[in-house]
Amino acid sequence: MTAVISSYDRTAGESLDGRRVLVTGGTQGLGAHIVARLARAGATVMTTARTEPDELRNPELFVAADLSTAAGIETVVSHVVEHLGGVDVLINNVGAGLTEGGFADIDDSQWARTLDTALLAAVRLDRALVPGMIAAGRGVVVHVTTIQRRMPLTNVRLGVWTTFHRTASP
Repeated sequence: MTAVISSYDRTAGESLDGRRVLVTGGTQGLGAHIVARLARAGATVMTTARTEPDELRNPELFVAADLSTAAGIETVVSHVVEHLGGVDVLINNVGAGLTEGGFADIDDSQWARTLDTALLAAVRLDRALVPGMIAAGRGVVVHVTTIQRRMPLTNVRLGVWTTFHRTASP
């Protein structure tokens, strides 16, 4: 397959030829768009998700792993080292949403699962991959988050927008 690169995709000074990138949560939504854009710019982009997507063009650039666990992080890091030799760019895009209720309804185990996925996955990957960037004298780490960090939404379940209707009092 031959890709057509437009000037929009790669302009002077934006080439990522030779750069090795890991994007977590890169098979759907924003993550998939990040992967596609970086690949069009010339980067070699590896991605992760819990399950392998139906259409996988470059199997060696995908690793199935549950990043909420230390074992999942070890799987990804081993795959990165084996297939890329390390990374120049790490984009922590994997997230987690709780849909079982609002913040007051969420129990400790649900919070722990969310923190393991949305926070500790990034911390663990940073600890494993950033030392290689430091040794190389270059690297970029991006942590993708939501607007809720700056503008908390009320009447929202974490990860799911809910609508509440007021009814007239009897």
